[in-house]
Amino acid sequence: MSREEKTNSLERRILSIFAQEQGRDFSIKQVYGLLGFKERKKKQEIKEIIMQMYSEGKLSKTGTRFVLQDEGKDKTIKKSIYITGVADITSSGLVFVKPDDGSEDIKIPSSNTSHALDGDSVRVYIFPKRKGKKREGQIVDIIERKHTLFAGILKKKKDFALISCTETYQPLDIVVRDYDKTIEDGVKVIVKMTDWKLNSNNPNGEIVKVLGQPGENEVEMQSILFENELKLGFPQEVIQQADAIPTTIPKEEINKREDFRPVVTFTIDPKDAKDFDDALSFELLSNGNYSIGVHIADVSYYVKRNSEIDKEAYDRATSIYLVDRTVPMLPEKLCNGVCSLRPNEDKLCYSVIFEMTSGAKIINHRIVKTIIRSNQRFTYEQAQAIIEASEIGAYNQPSEYSAQITLLWKIAKQLRDERFRNGALKFNSPEYEFDLDDNKVPIAVHIKQSKEANWLVEEFMLLANKIVAQEIGKVKSPAEIKTFVYRVHDEPNQEKVETFKNFASKFGYKISNSSRKRLVKSYNDAFEQSKGKAEQTLISTIALRTMSKAYYSTDNIGHYGLNFDYYTHFTSPIRRYPDLMVHRLLFDYLNGGSSHNKEFYEQCCEHCSQMERKAAEAEHESVKYKQAEYLQDKIGKVYLGEISGVSKWGMFVMIEQNKCEGLVRIGSMKDDVYALDEDNYQIVGQQFGKTFQLGQKVVIRVQGVNMQKKQINFALENQEEYSEILNK
Repeated sequence: MSREEKTNSLERRILSIFAQEQGRDFSIKQVYGLLGFKERKKKQEIKEIIMQMYSEGKLSKTGTRFVLQDEGKDKTIKKSIYITGVADITSSGLVFVKPDDGSEDIKIPSSNTSHALDGDSVRVYIFPKRKGKKREGQIVDIIERKHTLFAGILKKKKDFALISCTETYQPLDIVVRDYDKTIEDGVKVIVKMTDWKLNSNNPNGEIVKVLGQPGENEVEMQSILFENELKLGFPQEVIQQADAIPTTIPKEEINKREDFRPVVTFTIDPKDAKDFDDALSFELLSNGNYSIGVHIADVSYYVKRNSEIDKEAYDRATSIYLVDRTVPMLPEKLCNGVCSLRPNEDKLCYSVIFEMTSGAKIINHRIVKTIIRSNQRFTYEQAQAIIEASEIGAYNQPSEYSAQITLLWKIAKQLRDERFRNGALKFNSPEYEFDLDDNKVPIAVHIKQSKEANWLVEEFMLLANKIVAQEIGKVKSPAEIKTFVYRVHDEPNQEKVETFKNFASKFGYKISNSSRKRLVKSYNDAFEQSKGKAEQTLISTIALRTMSKAYYSTDNIGHYGLNFDYYTHFTSPIRRYPDLMVHRLLFDYLNGGSSHNKEFYEQCCEHCSQMERKAAEAEHESVKYKQAEYLQDKIGKVYLGEISGVSKWGMFVMIEQNKCEGLVRIGSMKDDVYALDEDNYQIVGQQFGKTFQLGQKVVIRVQGVNMQKKQINFALENQEEYSEILNK
């Protein structure tokens, strides 16, 4: 390292000291101490750097003490030299910051990270841009850690323990000095990071839970939950409060509600479901129209505002669906018992009742509290069999309610067709499904198939959610606006759309972004036209990356993907806290209540959105772990796969047979020197020009599995030897 580079590195470390405690002043002597330097020569160098920073306006001076200059007070410092964003650390160790304002990513040299970890919210000092180079900068402040809890293996030392955490892009060894010495060496624990000094290589922490032996299913699933700061068991006071809830419904409550018990009603759910949120009822009216009821479990009757159950449900905000278990938002007595719409039991619901024609036209609707009694519980497979039998004119239908399911599907199909005609996007994200043995070891992996039975339920849930949002949100004047919880989805990033447009044109797909209508139509056309072609995955994957993520908010901006001006979540209060908030607000407003506090509900929305993201991450990690577990005894086996992602460190391949995904590292591809062509989503050989593109079929061999990191490594086979398979 040159003298100039050493000086710049030292200046960045000094800048970090001031930035991490912005507003606090330091003497030069204090800076010496914080940097850990004692040599006179080094002290003089630090003093010169601080004085130079002062002369450049980066620091302010009062007496003998210095403080980081507030860029808002000194006009000589441009505000743009500081930005906030999220640290993005690749598995190869490269560090970038994605700015909150959506501008170009900032590359962070490895010596300038200030101990930031992947996903941390950070503040960055941007260096002057060099011509032809990407923006670079230094992380000067950790605003908020994404994770403070880590799972790791305990390694005992003489006076302390090291917790070796290997499940992050940055492997960490966390030092724990005060711990229970009876804990066995080599066990997996959860450690909380307490601090990380700038001049220290390792953070300090404390053990918060001992999990057990690495590799045991229960240990690994619990570590996923703890690392994502998600709860497993319920506090005793919550369980006691749930146990005290009566299972019988008082007559006075029944008398307040519309009685749908005589009407044909049923649930349609996954075969392993126990928490039945929703039911559908069907009745032929005397005028020839249909009365169709969307009945949702009335959780708000049992879970009162600010009760211990309510507080716990809010903290969790959502149920979590790991591969081998459901971690519910509510105690089992509620989610699988008194609230669940089980067959042949009286249940309390909040319902949207539609009068509809056979042509799926809504004549009117009403939103009412009801009591129902489900006649039968159907799985998706059972309902699908009924629909398929009706389409071929089978006379021996498998259920006495086949006629009702068939008619509901005909209505739902018309609703679905109309929704897509009106501009809804046809994205289809794959969901993984594992077959597990008695020890919860995966014996098969496949992707869930969404068919007509799924769409039947989906369309009526979408309709109910839209109608409820319209009921409160659609007003004649601003004075009538009331605080409500919406499920919103912003328009796509236009810069990303433009990139996708140029890329898709290389395959002959024309993407028009001159209006929303044209953009959605061209996206949907591309999805349909690419079906069965080599580029199908490529087109759908890159298109999905242009989209924003849906979230909860009191500010209604509509739902771009569904093309609904008003949309909320009303239909799953057993497993989503926003739905419970919606039930309460809806009931209050329909009974003449005044608007609730917007600021309070916006904070609730932000919390629920954050917990939804954490749950999704935990679910994804459980899938990765089970995929690794499935392949750990298949080292050396050869499979046909499809390239599902490309990056600077290699290409991800999804095995066609079992849908497991692993990495072929660039360094393992020995027939050429390969590099990433980021613009065209491909890896290209620099000498011979061979290309490997997203969506391309390849043959791989399982090379290795790292269970702790949830990583699968593949090796690329000689593709010419398998040309017959690849060209099918």
